[in-house]
Amino acid sequence: MTLDPAAPLEPWAPDLLLAPPPDPAREPDGFVVAADDGSRLHFLDWGGPPGGDAWGAAGPPGVLLLPGLLQPAWSWAPVARRLAAVTRVVAADLRGQGLSDAPMTGYEPESLASDAVAVAEGSGLLAGGRVVVAGHGFGAIVAARAAVALGERCAGIVLVDGGWERLEVTTDSDVDEFLRGLDEPPEVLRSMDAFLADRRAFDPGTWDADQERAARDAVVETAAGHVVRAVRPHVVESIVRGMFAWDPAEGLAAVEAPVAALVALGAGDPDARLAELRRTAMARSAAGRGPIRITGFPGIAHNLMRYRPADVTAAILGTA
Repeated sequence: MTLDPAAPLEPWAPDLLLAPPPDPAREPDGFVVAADDGSRLHFLDWGGPPGGDAWGAAGPPGVLLLPGLLQPAWSWAPVARRLAAVTRVVAADLRGQGLSDAPMTGYEPESLASDAVAVAEGSGLLAGGRVVVAGHGFGAIVAARAAVALGERCAGIVLVDGGWERLEVTTDSDVDEFLRGLDEPPEVLRSMDAFLADRRAFDPGTWDADQERAARDAVVETAAGHVVRAVRPHVVESIVRGMFAWDPAEGLAAVEAPVAALVALGAGDPDARLAELRRTAMARSAAGRGPIRITGFPGIAHNLMRYRPADVTAAILGTA
């Protein structure tokens, strides 16, 4: 992709040779750790390569994966199946999502970042000393905050189509309008089959058992056969308000670790989003931080883990 050379961005194409093929037989183990307030945080431990536990500080950093708004940890499966051939991988359910507790408070990015650190520590992911944190969408905001909290223990962050933009600018909407846009049409929620068919239709070519598992984990089937969103309304509103309050120029300027950004240019207004990315990168440069290395995906929608899992895997491994 072409970028303004005057802007402090570093175009980057991750080496796909870094991305091993997925292991379709690998199954994660589920565990729970306690947050600072006692809330239970669920995560999927995808393991790592044979002998990885013996590497200690000499091995590659572990990887912590954070899902986006309304998404469960299982949404990272296409990437985790590849990463685990190289290093230890953990995918967390953010509080209020997936199988984690949904208390009434604690949804601002700072608190969620503390949760992410609790998962990294409680899972043993930091046994080697450092970790790469990758977040999708809203999870990218949490990844940025977690990087600050981790300090030198963060080897790098990967922002998967999020975390660098002010949403009121790139979506041209306010919080309430954005929340209304999250509502599903009644016909999509009339049954599990209807919901799965809707998700499959996004891109039938990438629909598989992992995509179905992630979709099923995002909803709850009622006794009447309808489905409802698994994430409770107070969680959705709290998280979205935190998303709109996020200033990436300030937030990413505080991150000392290397930053990579993967941009789905088939989502939203590409020009507005790249302008926001340049603004954020300039603020980071002014703070004396390194450039943001970016890879753009023209015509590709938001869920890059589903549509371009090898590219996402290569970016994470190339940031480690």
